[in-house]
This record gives sequence, C-alpha cells and structure tokens, in this order.
Amino acid sequence: MSAEPVLIAGQWRPSENTGTFQAAAPATAESLEPLYPISSWADCEAALDSARDAFLEMRVMPGEKIATFLEAYAAKIEERAEALVDLAHLETALPKTPRLADAELPRTTGQLRQAAAAARSGSWRHPVIDTAAGIRSCYGPIGPVLVFGPNNFPFAFGSASGGDFAAAVAAGNPVIAKANSSHPGTTKLFAEAARLAAVETGMPAGIVQLIYRTSHPIGEQLVADERIGATGYTGSRKAGLALKRAADAAGKPIYLELSSVNPVVYLPHALEEKGDALAEEFTGSCLMGAGQFCTNPGLVLLIEGEASSRFLADVTQRFEGAAVGTLLSRSVEKALHESHRVLQKAGAEVLCGTGPGSGAGHSVANTLFHVSGEAFLRDPATLQTEAFGNTSLVVTASSLEQVAAILEELEGNLTGSIYSATTGADDDAYDLLAPILRQKTGRLLNDKMPTGVAVSPAMNHGGPYPATGHPGFTAVGIPAAMTRFAMLQSYDNVRPHRLPAILRDDYTGPAQRLLDGTWS
Repeated sequence: MSAEPVLIAGQWRPSENTGTFQAAAPATAESLEPLYPISSWADCEAALDSARDAFLEMRVMPGEKIATFLEAYAAKIEERAEALVDLAHLETALPKTPRLADAELPRTTGQLRQAAAAARSGSWRHPVIDTAAGIRSCYGPIGPVLVFGPNNFPFAFGSASGGDFAAAVAAGNPVIAKANSSHPGTTKLFAEAARLAAVETGMPAGIVQLIYRTSHPIGEQLVADERIGATGYTGSRKAGLALKRAADAAGKPIYLELSSVNPVVYLPHALEEKGDALAEEFTGSCLMGAGQFCTNPGLVLLIEGEASSRFLADVTQRFEGAAVGTLLSRSVEKALHESHRVLQKAGAEVLCGTGPGSGAGHSVANTLFHVSGEAFLRDPATLQTEAFGNTSLVVTASSLEQVAAILEELEGNLTGSIYSATTGADDDAYDLLAPILRQKTGRLLNDKMPTGVAVSPAMNHGGPYPATGHPGFTAVGIPAAMTRFAMLQSYDNVRPHRLPAILRDDYTGPAQRLLDGTWS
C-alpha cells in the first residue's frame, strides 16, 4: 500500500519518506487505512523553498487579497462539513454532535472569518506615526510559519485550519502545517480545501503546505531553519521544550502551549451557599470530553470545614457514577496512567478511579485524588504533574493562609478560578488570593469553570511558563494572536511614496493609527 501524498508547492506529490505510519480509531484501538509518510528532510527542504517563494509575494500583498482567501477557505470547509466531521470522529472518537459539528467546526470557520476581517482592516498592524521625528512604524509579516497542531482539537487548533494557521496567514505569512499523528486524514481534508481556495483566489502555491510526521531531529532542524519566520506549537511539554531549545539556539521565535493544571479555588462561604451546584458544575467540566482540554480543572483547592467535606464526598460520588469517555489515543491512555503513578508516589490518596475505564476503546476510570495542604507544600512540583484526561487532584488546606502559600508555589497556568459567595462573605479572602493567582495565570475567572475558551478579541489563551513559552502572547483571539507571527517594522526618514500605504499621510483606510500621540 502506498502512502498518502504530501502537499508541497501547490501539488499533491509522493513523499520522499523515511517510513510510514497509520492513525488508529480510539474507540476500537484498530489501525486505520491509509498509510501516511514520515517525511525526510527532502520533503522539508522543498516545502521551505516553496514557503520562502510564497512569502516574497505575501509580504507585499494587500490585506484584502489575504482576507478573500481566508473567507473562501471558510466556505470550502463548510461545503465539506459532513466529511470532516465523519473522519474526525473516526480518528479522535470525539462526538459528532454537539462537539465537532455544532461547536468546533463553526468555531473554526468563525476564526478564519475574524482573521479575514483583521487582515482587511489592518488595525492589527498598530501603525504609529511621529511626524516631528520623521519616524513611522507598524507590524508586518515575519516569514513562513511552521504550525504543529495538537491531538485534542482537530479543527479549531488544527495545523492547517486552526487559530495559529488563521493568525499566521492573516498576518501575511505562508504556513507549513505539520499534522498531528492522531488525525492525519482530517488534516489532509482541510489542506485539500485550503489548496482549492488558494487556487480560486490566486494565492501563491506555497501559501499552505502539509507534511504529516517527521523524526524528532528533523522537527528540531525545521524550527531552526533560516527560512522559517516563527513556529506555533501545541502539545506535550517534553517535545515542545526540545523544539524550543533548537529554535532558541537559532534565534527563531517559537510560541508554545505546553501544560496546565488550571487551579480552581472554592472559598468556604461559596460552598455553603451552593455546594451541590458547584459539585455538579465541576464534575461536568472536569469529565467533559474525557478531560482532554488544555483548560481542564486539574487542581482544586479547599479549606478544611464541613462544607468542604460535603463537597469532596459529593464530587467523589459523582465521579464514580459518571460515564467514562474515550481517550484520544493509546499514548494518551498510557501517559494518564503514568501521571497517576507519579501523583500517588508523591503521596496523593486515591478517592476513586486510576484503573481501566469502562469507556469504549482507550479509557481510564474517572479519577479523583486528594492530598492535604501540608503534604502538597512538601512536594509542590511533583503534585502539579499534569494528568491530561478525566482526573483531578483536590488539596484541602488547613487555613486561608495555607491556600495563599500553595498558590505561591504554583507554576504558570493558562487559567485560574476563584469561587466566592454572592453575599460578599468571601471578599476579604478573595482580595488576599486573587493578586497571587493573577500572576500565575493567563486568564483569571470568578465563579466560572475554565474549560470554555471564547474566540474573543479580549481572550488570553496563554500564560506564564510552562503553560506557554511566553506570557505576553495568546493563541486565541484576533487580532492579538496575530502579533506572534509579525515583526515590528520602523521607517525612519523614508520618502512618503515608499512607505506602506497604512503609514502614508494620504491613508484613508479603516485602521486606527496613533498619529502624534492621538488615535485617529
């Protein structure tokens, strides 16, 4: 059986590969046809050359033309919605509805259209004009972008369809997509649609290219190549940090989303006020999608007391009675069991779970751990081990002050939540804890679970290390996500007709500009 072709320089062509692999159906653990290639450096070299050529066109391309491509691509996705949903369901076991068809696919096309609007407007370029000094600046495209997609969002974070892709292209960069090995067929369908949209809108051949897998050394060589402008990566901490070392050594920007336990603090009066409802909400959030969300609430902080004891007993019972979901792959199942072993070795008590799950295919029992605040503080690093899946660790502190001490020990996270009473009875406690948690998280929530990530201009899907590689950027939210794939370009004493249109005195477009200190 021959391997599927790669998309390079606008053509689907046989790969010069070093081997092949197959995706697997998580619900049955059976291998799926067809074979996909593990690309050699020859494939990468050809893709890099084509991306460089495409960038020469795109770096001077009007935003209107880029927007037209993104909108055409969104329409092509909608035309193929049924095929995309069917194949993604087979490759990931994520439910067709409401997850894939009703939530993730509309979010994906919505992101592309938001990116198109930003490209057309140009406001993301943040034009600044200082007429007295004769200096003008704006953001411009950085160069070809390499995108590594994750396993858990085949559409909205996919390497050829998701937020990184949309932001990179909208900023004027071609994309080399490295498919996730869990859903290569789904990614290929997206790349096919993108290629058709590119042809119809007259875009350069190398605007979207696709490879499926490489060796780790070749992946590191890719992110460090001189032709790459930047890399977007979502995945495991170990693999991401290896890529970061290679990119850093070459001076290449790389934006990482790695791991997060997303702490949730329940203050005492909030539990007294509505403990049953909070237990139900937490259980639903933690176990949704078998816990395979980067914002899954993996660490819960309580303060000793009757309300906390009732809450913990209620959540344990709910975990035991809830349906067990299917995990994305054998490797996810294996990694989750390993995380359980690490937590237990560090002293976490098993309240329920850790064994084989009753779900279809790859599954692990819904798992809840417990540890005292004192024990957590003895080994905070190990007890923050991310358990990617249907698992959470509950820490019961002896006092509010101990909760504050625990928060001080936390690594960086994508999110942090604090639940407090509506009566104001917890306000003093909130005022103590919130400033600590604020510095540990990209997004601070009140009285809300963190699993929902709205595609909003105000969203921050980022955070301090190791949640991401840099706390100043977000992977979700246009236009903020676009600046990761841009460079600040200053023009000093450049003649007016040589300036980008957005910096000229006769500019009449829609972008907001900072003109001598005043937005206009």
